[in-house]
This record gives sequence, structure tokens and C-alpha cells, in this order.
Amino acid sequence: MPRLFVAIDLPDDIKDRLIEVSKGVAGAKWLSRDQLHLTLRFIGETDEKQFQAIRSLLNSIRGEPFEIALKGVGQFPPKGAARVLWAGLDVPPALVALQRRIELALTGLGLPPEDKPFSAHVTLSRLKTPPNPETIRQFLLKNAALQSPPFVVREFVLYSSFLRPEGPFYRHEGVYPLTPEVS
Repeated sequence: MPRLFVAIDLPDDIKDRLIEVSKGVAGAKWLSRDQLHLTLRFIGETDEKQFQAIRSLLNSIRGEPFEIALKGVGQFPPKGAARVLWAGLDVPPALVALQRRIELALTGLGLPPEDKPFSAHVTLSRLKTPPNPETIRQFLLKNAALQSPPFVVREFVLYSSFLRPEGPFYRHEGVYPLTPEVS
């Protein structure tokens, strides 16, 4: 079974904006337009039984649609040699709550908890060999004011990831509309 993750797909205009800023760092492996997303929970490899249980479980996640917007750029790790360049988001409480509900549901299914705290970002590039720190500094300065108009998140997606020499290919395995809990 391929690797799985739960994410928010981004509107086309937001992906276009992110592609515009994805340049200027020699040696960076920029993500393609189809690879841009906001990861809510990485799951990893599963067997068929777990896969079916996860697909079914995600149907039970509820929450109101909410708005988010792009806000700035950064790097991982935050200090030292950059390994990842990312676009930040203005994070509303509804996004944090959705991520938490997904995390609790998946750990309740027996999956190990995430080993890092949730950090809302969209990965732009991976860096195998960290470039000159000045190049990274210039990229961060040039794009520090990155913003977008708010966009509405109405669903989240279960993706599978297939590794290929030209980069990963992502496939939708399930799309889950955000719907309020019924009282």
C-alpha cells in the first residue's frame, strides 16, 4: 500500500501564487503545482485493512468550513542550514481544531501520534544540499510579505503518495466535506 496523508487541497489561484514565488534558490527541488497542499496529518504506509478503516473513520470528522490565507515564508529547521522552504498561513482556530480532531481519530484507531507539533505550512521546496545561507536569506526577505486573500476550506482529502524519480505523485483516496456536527 502507498504512503498516506491527510491534507487540504488548495484553490488554483493560491497554487498559482505559490508557483510564482517558487524560484531563486539554486539546487532547490521545487514542488509542482499538483504537489502543493497543506498537510494535516502524515500517516505513512498502511496495510489494506488499516487503509479501509482510515477511509471510513475520516467520514466521521465534522467541522464548519473556515477561511485561511497565505502569510509569509520560512524554512525548516528555523535556524541553521535550510532543508525545506515553505509558505506560511494565517491560522484560524478552526484549522487547529480540525487537525486535532483528525489526530485524535487516527490515534484512536491505533496509529502512533505525530512526533512533532502541528505546524500549518505549505512546503514549496526540499533542499538536498543546503544552498548558500545568503541565497536563503534573500529568498526569505524577498517573499516575507507573501499574502493572499482568504479562501474558504470546505473539505479535506486523504491522499496516497507514490514515489517516482521525478518526484512524488499524489492521488485522492477520499474527499471529506466539512459539515457541522448535528445536535
